[in-house]
Amino acid sequence: IRLILFVPQDITYSISLEAVTTLIVFLSCQLFHKEILRESIIHKYLMHGRCLPYTSRLVKTLLYNFIRQERSPPPGTHVFQQQTDGGGLLYGIASGVATGLWTVFTLGGVGSKPTPQLEQCSPLANQSLLLLLVLANLTDSPDTPNPYRQAIMSFKNTQDSTAFSSSNPHAFQINFNSLYTALCEQQKSDQATLLLYMLLHQNGNVRTYVLARTDIENLVLPILEILYHVEERNSHHVYMALIILLILTEDDGFNRSIHEVILKNITWYAERVLTEISLGSLLILVVIRTIQYNMTRTRDKYLHTNCLAALANMSAQFRSLHQYAAQRIISLFSLLSKKHNKVLEQATQSLRGSLSSNDSPLPDYAQDLNVIEEVIRMMLEIINSCLTNSLHHNPNLVYALLYKRDLFEQFRTHPSFQDIMQNIDLVISFFSSRLEQAGAELSVERVLEIIKQGAVALPKDRLRKFPELKFKYVEEEQPEEFFIPYVWSLVYNSAVALYWNPHDIQLFTMDSG
Repeated sequence: IRLILFVPQDITYSISLEAVTTLIVFLSCQLFHKEILRESIIHKYLMHGRCLPYTSRLVKTLLYNFIRQERSPPPGTHVFQQQTDGGGLLYGIASGVATGLWTVFTLGGVGSKPTPQLEQCSPLANQSLLLLLVLANLTDSPDTPNPYRQAIMSFKNTQDSTAFSSSNPHAFQINFNSLYTALCEQQKSDQATLLLYMLLHQNGNVRTYVLARTDIENLVLPILEILYHVEERNSHHVYMALIILLILTEDDGFNRSIHEVILKNITWYAERVLTEISLGSLLILVVIRTIQYNMTRTRDKYLHTNCLAALANMSAQFRSLHQYAAQRIISLFSLLSKKHNKVLEQATQSLRGSLSSNDSPLPDYAQDLNVIEEVIRMMLEIINSCLTNSLHHNPNLVYALLYKRDLFEQFRTHPSFQDIMQNIDLVISFFSSRLEQAGAELSVERVLEIIKQGAVALPKDRLRKFPELKFKYVEEEQPEEFFIPYVWSLVYNSAVALYWNPHDIQLFTMDSG
């Protein structure tokens, strides 16, 4: 720890890297235990005694290593500057040892895994981030909360002049602007996304700062890109990205501001050319795409729930939705409607079949139907929330609703949806009537004009008020059961020039990373 903190890195990159890596190795005993280690010698040293006073400085140094993303020096670079041509014996030994160490790191040890170029470029930054994640996820001692997590939860911006709380001795200050920039630039890696999640979830100072940024698109776009390429990402990375969005959408200011940020030419979005779209509309498109992917592939209820929760949080603040985003909202409802009808038909046929045969067990269609109806209900609530709170801001959604009005017919009398359908039915009837009065064969532009005029005329008191849709992310009980294996899978897969025998790994299955 003292090597990491007190040896100047500008001349001893290799030694700093070696010290950080050594700490990771010390802590890696967790890899060889299936259960979460709550006590060990290294835990004791790090959480108590002589290491404890260095907690905040260590966390700060590791964060700055991540922020700086300093590239590794070329092999053979001298550790100490030679004062004379000859140098001395001590210098020669030190230089030789450090250069030798660096060769090990750049070439990799026996059996080392091929490491992605990103980690190889800045091994100290990568290794520091991994160590930070490991330290932050150490379990609390029976008598002491994890001091490294406390430090991460409480550090402040260097521009924040308010006094530190006396209850937390591990607080410190760091440059939030530099941290924000690094987080925006590094989101391609699981570990950077996990750090962002931890900071947003646990550190109120960071969360407040991020939400106040006027360039929030620099952070949100990389997160959306992770979700967009869901097929190429591991499930944990997708979950973290999604939870980050959910945390951000808990803030009404964020939900308003994303519709004011106009983006041009989103090259990675392949389904349609998006020459100009708001960040809010793009976010909706990507989340809906994730839901549709999940419906056809993974069928993960957790993913569904979080996607819908993020949309629900935003729904009252939808503004000037892009026509494609509006279409996709209704298209998703159409897909859900078809799925509902299919499951209903299967359930009916299964019931008929069961009357003639008692041999085979019946599939649980009732449960499937219940799940799909929950999702449909949520989608109707999202549409309703937008209509009741910001109808006049969203003519494209009303247009899409009218264009596919037949979709909603079957749900008008359904006992699970009757109440929420009242407002949607009212809006459809009101605008359909105005369009009929305007005559046949109307152009798209004329229809939108009638919708905009009608939005002003629609009596708002006729729309039934429902409780505001608000969902808050809450970490599950015993989060260490998820996070510790996840963090160590990242260490196993991403640490530079470290090798553990895969046959000895007990903490996670080898395909879980």
